[in-house]
Amino acid sequence: MDGRIKRRQLHKRKIWLFVIVTIFTLSVLCYLFILFGGRLFIHTDKFTLDEKTLIVNEEDEIIWELFEENRTVVPLDDIPEHVQQAFVAIEDRRFYEHGGIDGKSVARAIYRDIVSRNKSEGASTITQQLAKNLFLYNEKTWTRKGKEALIAIYLERNFTKDEILELYLNKIYFGHGVYGVEEAAQFYFNQTIADVSRAEGALLAGVIKAPTYYSPVNDFDKALNRRNTVLSSMHDLAFISEEELNEAEREELVIPREKEQLSQSNAGYIDLVLKEAAETYNLPIKDLKTGGYRIETTLQKNVQKTALEHFQKDEYFLGSTDDVEGSFVMMDESTGAVVASIGGRNFQFGDLNRATIKRQPGSTIKPLVVFGPALMTDNYNLYSLIRDEDLSYDDYVVSNSDKTYSGATTLYDSIVHSKNASTVWLFNEIGIDYGKEFLEKMAIDLTDDGLAVALGGLEEGISPLEMAGAYRTFSHNGFYVKPFTINEIYNRSGELIVSHRQEEVSVYSEQVAWEMTKVLQAAVQHGTGKSGVYSKDLAGKTGTTEHPFVEGKYKDAWFVGYTPEYVTSMWIGYDRSDRDHYLSAGSERATVLTKDILTSLDQAMDFKPSFEKPDGVEDLPDPIVLTDITAIEGKYILGGTDMIKGKITWEVTGDPRTEYHIYRVHEETTDEKIGEVTGESEYTLDSVSLFDTTEYYVVPYNPLTKMWGNSSEKVKLSF
Repeated sequence: MDGRIKRRQLHKRKIWLFVIVTIFTLSVLCYLFILFGGRLFIHTDKFTLDEKTLIVNEEDEIIWELFEENRTVVPLDDIPEHVQQAFVAIEDRRFYEHGGIDGKSVARAIYRDIVSRNKSEGASTITQQLAKNLFLYNEKTWTRKGKEALIAIYLERNFTKDEILELYLNKIYFGHGVYGVEEAAQFYFNQTIADVSRAEGALLAGVIKAPTYYSPVNDFDKALNRRNTVLSSMHDLAFISEEELNEAEREELVIPREKEQLSQSNAGYIDLVLKEAAETYNLPIKDLKTGGYRIETTLQKNVQKTALEHFQKDEYFLGSTDDVEGSFVMMDESTGAVVASIGGRNFQFGDLNRATIKRQPGSTIKPLVVFGPALMTDNYNLYSLIRDEDLSYDDYVVSNSDKTYSGATTLYDSIVHSKNASTVWLFNEIGIDYGKEFLEKMAIDLTDDGLAVALGGLEEGISPLEMAGAYRTFSHNGFYVKPFTINEIYNRSGELIVSHRQEEVSVYSEQVAWEMTKVLQAAVQHGTGKSGVYSKDLAGKTGTTEHPFVEGKYKDAWFVGYTPEYVTSMWIGYDRSDRDHYLSAGSERATVLTKDILTSLDQAMDFKPSFEKPDGVEDLPDPIVLTDITAIEGKYILGGTDMIKGKITWEVTGDPRTEYHIYRVHEETTDEKIGEVTGESEYTLDSVSLFDTTEYYVVPYNPLTKMWGNSSEKVKLSF
């Protein structure tokens, strides 16, 4: 009997021991889960807050902001102590005492939830609010509250109070799309958080309970009352004295005005910046919206503003309807930096950026693919003669726009007057592939392989941005650089991560570049680019493409050129070409618009007046224009010792470099050249007979082009 009792007692003791061990084990496990369970719900990348990216111009002014959440993260040291105290006073007055969860507040909240039979009481500490904002959703469930508590405990064990408070103040939402105390201070008070007053800091702390409800933008009186509630809590906790409380309550609350919106005038340029960031530096827009970068661009504010103002004037955009479009690129010729870019007359984000859209370049391509390459050979110079005739090449027929031909012309005149027939003839002579090699060096890779390339007849075309980069080779000693908009990029820590660097590519020789500058300058002065007025040196080329459906009308109008300091590329046209959309004016409108923009900029910036010839380069002589010889006479003169001589005279109205060749007429044989003079108006004949009936005449000769002018009338010697 005693044995059974003892066994029962032993069995009971084992049961109690098992229960105690189980309870202890579960308690330890629960304790460990409470201490470390929060780690299960934490994603470490969430500790890096989304921060907006700033894009600034050359003057270091903000021209654009990119963000998912409009936030600028600031360290706690930059947040005044009275601002920190305001948030602690109203949101979590025992913040510096608890370990993430405030037991008194929790007990009170549970009691009120039971009484009200719903989860109406929050009782969240600052640490819990941070846990919710970083890792959880806003629904009021016991599961979410449990996770929130576990995360809060984890945060308290792994972060200091200052680190938690810094994350909290930078994370919270203040209404109106604004996150964090820095952007809130900027939005509500137009100043940095470091400069806000005690009353202003209290207002910020009061807003976050219900940003829409307590925002002074939405309800002035509620915001004022809420601010005073925060100040009273600060006084209760001895953060401020009675005197400081009264002073802060008396401070006038000014109704804030929303920050001025950033100008859409820069949108076309910003679009280039974003493309460059993605394509060149592997920073897509989704990363820029959260990464807190600072992008320093090459935009010159005055240039962009002036160009856009001119783009609003309808006088430059003449067409069948009022939706004629245009684009413009201006770049620093010394560096390749794009200082202005207009993607359309009223460009908005998401629109077609016409500065990067490929168009038929018309005659603007001629210097790049035909004349520049030809001059790089030993076979041609600008005064070489080339054929100017109405010719056909298999199925390709080319004609001059005015349907007139001179039979032969110089490269110089072909460029200045944009002759199509001579251009295609020369392109055929130098070779299509040879000409395209020069485009490839300038990052223009064409699939086209026909003679139409010489006149800009391309399958895809070339963009205004590409044309600006290509013409820079002529303005900068024959070297190409890719146009760029980004100088430097800094990360959220202020570290330089991108600094623009690029190598120049030699395309044309320095001599050829200078000669092309001179002839393109002539094209602007008295050739196809003479429309409009610009008082200083400008070199450039026009381009016009015929409309495919409406005879006598135009599809694309171009002017691409450069001053001693800047390269410009202008396109005017329609986004679509059909029978109802055509330009009624050609390249002259693009030329006038470019010159007007340059004139306005020159008044403010005082551009250099003229191009400077590089050292070691031979200057290009001006062309010689032959004129007809008039007033020719032949006379006998005394030559001394009774010797009779003859003198032929004529009037000189042409270039003094003109050579005059004198001929004696022979009736039965070829006329005989008996002499020549340069720039003079007379020639002396030795030992002539008084009874000589021979006739003489003079022919002007151009030593540059090796071309003859018209012969003079024939004369005989007489007294």
